[in-house]
Amino acid sequence: MNQLDRHDYAILGALQLDGTLSVAELAEKVGLSSTPCWKRLKRLQDEGYIEKRVAIVNRRKAGLPVTVFVSVRTSQHDEKWLARFAAAVEALPEVQEFHRMSGDIDYLLKVVTTDIEGYDRFYKKLIRATQLSGVSSAFSMEQIKYTTALPLHLVSHGTP
Repeated sequence: MNQLDRHDYAILGALQLDGTLSVAELAEKVGLSSTPCWKRLKRLQDEGYIEKRVAIVNRRKAGLPVTVFVSVRTSQHDEKWLARFAAAVEALPEVQEFHRMSGDIDYLLKVVTTDIEGYDRFYKKLIRATQLSGVSSAFSMEQIKYTTALPLHLVSHGTP
């Protein structure tokens, strides 16, 4: 079990909503003074609870309006093949997420691109990378919900 308390969860929650908060602003939001807040923040970073702080770019405004979920099946399930496949996928900047799955699909990729032609170029790079049994693509018609914030309230019943 983790060793986070309500202040730690409050810090994580506040930073999920605004990663640009200064330590003073963060401390005020979570009900701590600056020094204890800074120490907690540093510990959360050092222990890997906070992986990095980033700016979330609007993909449509940046010219990447198309999202495609790509299901991949393979008949190869050895570690050597997976290492090659993972390296190939990680080298494709269009891939936003890459998951090994249970069930009928072996891998699921979330891909962003410019348009259908952009996806076709991506697809050709993907199938050149390694041997696959099947690739199926589903184009997102509308993004109904999007968040990067984790539902910390589900686990934030730590001690004060």
